[in-house]
Amino acid sequence: GIILEYVEGDESKTKSIDLLNLRPDTDVTALVEEIQKGEPLITASCMEHVIYLVQRLQQKLGEQEDHKFSIFKVLRTHILPLTNVAFNKSGSRFITGSYDRTCKLWDTASGEELHTLKGHENVVYAIAFNNPYGDKIATGSFDKTCKLWSAETGKCYHTLRGHTAEIVCLSFNLQSTLLATGSMDSTAKLWDVEKGEEVATLHGHSAEVIALAFNTTGDKIITGSFDQTVAIWDVGTGRIIHTLIGHRGEISSTQFNWDSSLIVTGSMDKTCMLWDAMTGTHIATLTGHRDKVLDVCFDFTGQRIATASGDGSARVYNAETKECIAKLEGHGGEISRICFNPKGNLILTASSDKTARLWDAATGHCLQVLKGHTDEIFSCAFNYEGNKIITGSKDNSCCIWH
Repeated sequence: GIILEYVEGDESKTKSIDLLNLRPDTDVTALVEEIQKGEPLITASCMEHVIYLVQRLQQKLGEQEDHKFSIFKVLRTHILPLTNVAFNKSGSRFITGSYDRTCKLWDTASGEELHTLKGHENVVYAIAFNNPYGDKIATGSFDKTCKLWSAETGKCYHTLRGHTAEIVCLSFNLQSTLLATGSMDSTAKLWDVEKGEEVATLHGHSAEVIALAFNTTGDKIITGSFDQTVAIWDVGTGRIIHTLIGHRGEISSTQFNWDSSLIVTGSMDKTCMLWDAMTGTHIATLTGHRDKVLDVCFDFTGQRIATASGDGSARVYNAETKECIAKLEGHGGEISRICFNPKGNLILTASSDKTARLWDAATGHCLQVLKGHTDEIFSCAFNYEGNKIITGSKDNSCCIWH
């Protein structure tokens, strides 16, 4: 899809346009003209640019897909186990968080360490770039603080204080104006990125907040908690709009789809649930796993949902029909992380069996087993191009694959 930005009155607004019927052989000009008929925002003056953008998307779709990944570098990154890994948007750099109280910034091409972000007094648990920009890094720690850093110089801009227990999740909005942090103190907080000041505290959960996500436009945020609920908050007021009640176990993971119309939630109750993001109503319960659901995600078009479970399997569901379209079986231990590549045709899983696997998202066939780590893998990510992968393991190392 593409996002259109426009100004109405004095307000800057965004609107997303789906290109779900774009294929390698589509006549792009005809498609854009068709969209223009129903979309007054696409004026004659920006037609050219929209056609160009859609053509680039189309090229991506056409690239062939039998690429095999191999280990490019094994980085003995930290003296203690890693907690998380994350790419910037282009994949030129990535960060690793660790129990050694630091976050390190790496150059993907050379495997060189660029900066060590030092200053936290306990485990650095949650880490993020402010993608798509990638010029800032946030680190959340068991020392109850969050720090904002320059990705260029490695210097600390702000230390965000206010939580009364460990920070375990964080996220920038896509506009890079706000940072959200979730904590074991049962609250989430919103912070102004430029000023480093608290904007709001989201009070409402009765237990730890362990997952959070902004929607695309940044006017809503969802928080998942050990209290078995997910809350939808209005970012402007800091108030709860809806509470999603239905799970019978702690929430493990939650996400909006790309146009922010749906929310998916994963829980220790072995199920994944689908919700209407506008009304907060329960749409479907996706069942089948025999153990806790540890991670859930949408593909980038929101057509498919993938779930990872403690039962050692992953599943792919059609978001429209709610049917299970593929079972990903083969790992010898629980799967703690799952993600689609940006194109949505591959799925990457990280497991306690010391391997990561690549799967065909449509058929569920295992395409490749990524072997190289000597202990469980708990973090994995694709870059935006989908041609690089990083995996983080309990063996204190991080592997770059391409």
